[in-house]
Order: sequence, then C-alpha cells, then structure tokens
Amino acid sequence: MSGVLHMSELPQPSADALAQSARLLERIEAEIAAAGGWISFARYMELALYAPGLGYYSGGARKFGPGGDFITAPELTPLFGQALAAQVEQVMRASAPALIEVGAGTGLLAADLLLELERRGCVPDRYGILELSGELRERQFDTLADKAPHLAARVQWLDALPERFSGAVVANEVLDVMPVHLVVSRAEGLFERGVAVATDAAGVRRLCWADVPAAGAVAEAARALALPVPQSGEYVTELNLAGKAWVAAWAERLQAGALLLIDYGYPRAEYYLPSRSGGTLLCYYRHHAHGDPFLWPGLNDITAFVDFTAVAEAGFEAGLDVQGYTTQAQFLFNCGVLECLERRGARESADYIRAARAVQRLTAPQEMGELFKVLALSRGLEGPLLGFARGDRLHAL
Repeated sequence: MSGVLHMSELPQPSADALAQSARLLERIEAEIAAAGGWISFARYMELALYAPGLGYYSGGARKFGPGGDFITAPELTPLFGQALAAQVEQVMRASAPALIEVGAGTGLLAADLLLELERRGCVPDRYGILELSGELRERQFDTLADKAPHLAARVQWLDALPERFSGAVVANEVLDVMPVHLVVSRAEGLFERGVAVATDAAGVRRLCWADVPAAGAVAEAARALALPVPQSGEYVTELNLAGKAWVAAWAERLQAGALLLIDYGYPRAEYYLPSRSGGTLLCYYRHHAHGDPFLWPGLNDITAFVDFTAVAEAGFEAGLDVQGYTTQAQFLFNCGVLECLERRGARESADYIRAARAVQRLTAPQEMGELFKVLALSRGLEGPLLGFARGDRLHAL
C-alpha cells in the first residue's frame, strides 16, 4: 500500500463515478441543512460508506483486490482461511455447526473456510453472510458458485443480525469501517469535530470541519479516556461508539459460541498515546492512502484503527467472556498456517513460493503480523481457544 498521498497525486475517477459522488454530496448537504448546519463525523462517515445506492459499500464500486481500493487477507492467499478454519472448527464443535461471516468482501474467505471445514469433516449446516451491499452479495454468490459449488447451497445472505445464534461469528476488517465520532482535546476543553458546509471566496460550497462542545454519550466516553491535553494546539482522536453497540447486540443474541474479530488496531494504552495527536483516520482510493474524508464522498473507503480495549470491555459488560487477544501472526501460527503451507507441495514449486510470500505478508511484524490483532468474545465455551494457546496478550488490554 502506498504512503499517504496528496489529492493531486491520486488517479482521477470516471465521469460516472464523479456524478454518483455529486449526488451523494447533495444528500449530505441536505442532511446538514436539515440538522441546523452541523452533523457529527460519525453520521457523515455512515452516509459516505453506507447511504443506500450511493455510499462506498452500498453504491456498486469495485473495492477489493488488485482493481479495487485495498486487499484484505483472504485476497492474498487461501491459507488465511484455512488456518482460521481450525479455530472455527473448535468453536463450532463446542457450540453448534453454524457460522456467520460479517461483511464477506468478495466471498473468497467464505469459499476457503467452507472447503477447509469440509476437509476437516466439520462443514457447517448453515453459513450465513451478513452483507449490506447488493453488489458484493452478487460477487460473493459468483465466487462461491465458482470455488465451492457443491457447498454453495449451505450459504444464506442475511439482512440483519439473527434473533438468536449458536456457533462461530467471523468479522474480518469490519470494526475499522464502523462510523466513528471525532473528539478534540484542547486546553479549553473537549470538543466534537463534525461536518458543516462553507462557501468559499469564489462562491463554491464545500464541506468543512466544525467543532462543537462535546456532549452526551460522546463527552462521557471521551472523559472516561482521560485524553492528553496539549498545552497548545489540539489532540484529535476517534471514538467507535457504533462498535460497542454492535458487540452488545451480538451479546444479546449469542447463546453459545464465539465472535472472532480480526482487524488493525491497538489496546487503549497504545491507541491514545500523546504522540498520536492526529488520530488514526485514513481514507483509501485505489490502493492509495490519503487523509481527506471529504474528497469524492462515496468513492473512498474511510477507516479508523480499532481500540481493542473498548471492544473487549463492551463484550465483558454485555456478559460475554473475553476469551483471547493476540496478534494476527501469533493467531495464524497457533492455528497451523505453516502446516497448511506445507500441504502446498514441493518447496521449490512456484505455487509454494507464492504461498510462502503471502504467509510472510500476513505474519511479518512490519507487514500485517503485528498491526492486525484477533480478539475472541465467547459464551458457554470450556477451556482455552486454539488460536490463543501461545502468545495471548489479554494482559495488554
């Protein structure tokens, strides 16, 4: 992935894409006007990513893989799903033979998990995919029909969380795209940074940042963090209240089993370091990272790192067991990713070498190995989980 670029260095969208972005911008401006001139950044991010038919995840643009905006672990190699399947099998055998994947991308992880679980003699009776995007549902259907046609009938697409569920829930890179509130700490107090509309000297209307005194749930959560207060300037960071509510909603429904949450992020002590004064918000457009969430709304992914302490607390407060927390590298090693690699055949073959490079990218500290973490929240499971058998970092939360 490239470094953070300036707008002038980014590839230009097509005319159709720009027209769709302009329609979304009109909708956002209308909502700001209706709200009295200001909306929270969380609401802006929700519209930019999920507004029906226009948002980044709901508007039909190609997002994953070489032609998209980013590559997730399942796009790199099937070995990610094969290793993860070992943990899913343990959870399902201890609860129920059912699996739900939240935000399934291109469907590659679903295909890899199903095929490996079949090899292990543990195919789920039902594989639910919770997916908001109609375009991604189509791609998932096509991927499964191509890669695992004999298992595709077990897959069903869900519009909402089930009323109750037992089994394994997998969410790979889901928490980082939940809408976040932006909080600003200054010597004079705590503020929430939101979005307004300004007219420049040339009479052109533009989205702009606007700060208001923090209030309500945002102020309460921000105060609890005891954020750094700079002598001069400001300290900007994110609060993922939606993520906490999402975990609580699963806790109401999970009767037995585990949530396996995989994402990039930090425990709280690292997330809110004084040196991280600009926050972690990043945008992605065609594999390029940039820092302007107002650029071409609906055409960029907008992400924020995950505060894993907050997610673990949300689970604990809602009655779930915080079962394990470790790096992606340690989790994959514990789940046998190297044994999966050995099944690829001769070490000198091109296939093996490609697969070994992908494992390196998934596990190397300077790549995805340390930055990505895995958190397990469970109910009714006995004993330790396989993926956290060595190198569990629960103490760091």
